[in-house]
Amino acid sequence: MGQVPARELGLLCEGSVELLGRMPRSSNATFLVQVACGDDTGRAIYKPEAGERPLSDFEPGLYRRERAAYVLSEYLGWGIVPPTVVRAQAPLGIGSLQWFVDCDFREHYFTLHEDAPETHAALAQIALFDFVANNTDRKSGHVLRSHDGRVWGIDHGLCFSAGFKLRTVIWDFAGEPIPRALLDDIAPLAGGVPAELAELLDPVEIRALQRRVRRMLLEQVLPADPTGMRYPWPLV
Repeated sequence: MGQVPARELGLLCEGSVELLGRMPRSSNATFLVQVACGDDTGRAIYKPEAGERPLSDFEPGLYRRERAAYVLSEYLGWGIVPPTVVRAQAPLGIGSLQWFVDCDFREHYFTLHEDAPETHAALAQIALFDFVANNTDRKSGHVLRSHDGRVWGIDHGLCFSAGFKLRTVIWDFAGEPIPRALLDDIAPLAGGVPAELAELLDPVEIRALQRRVRRMLLEQVLPADPTGMRYPWPLV
């Protein structure tokens, strides 16, 4: 289990929430907010259920999948997903609150892969995470590098479908061996998942996740896309 960021989670869970503005170029209503407990403040991304665009292949409540991705990341000890909680008491009703990643937004997956080889191990780890989580929307802009050099993955509302829907820009590591340590991290999921993850997802989605894990444990290499079609749009 990764180290729990107590301050960030405290602000997300208990802080007052003030809308600062709507995030541009988001298909669903997504807001930058300030969270505050007394004099301690921070910024977060708020995705209310009320702002979700209806989808034919995902039930309403994408905020639960945002939280589920964080729970999975923390269970694995990988720290890929910024701290994320579900808040019922929020300006536009129930939704997810995710700690805001301060970064240079000119950087994204394509620029990091091209210009920052020191990030490649972290990027390959996100590729494995996305396969396990069945991420349907890993755009290049959903990979961030914070000012301290840490690589993050954001925007996980379209994950964990029971049907295989992987769409991602991270195919550069396809066929590479998965490090033994990462295989050891995911192996327990083949037999069972943490209770909180099970509560956030449908049982058929949990069983599908376990099948994906078993496949990775058997193949031991990062997946490839022989169709050349498993990309999100837009790419960035």
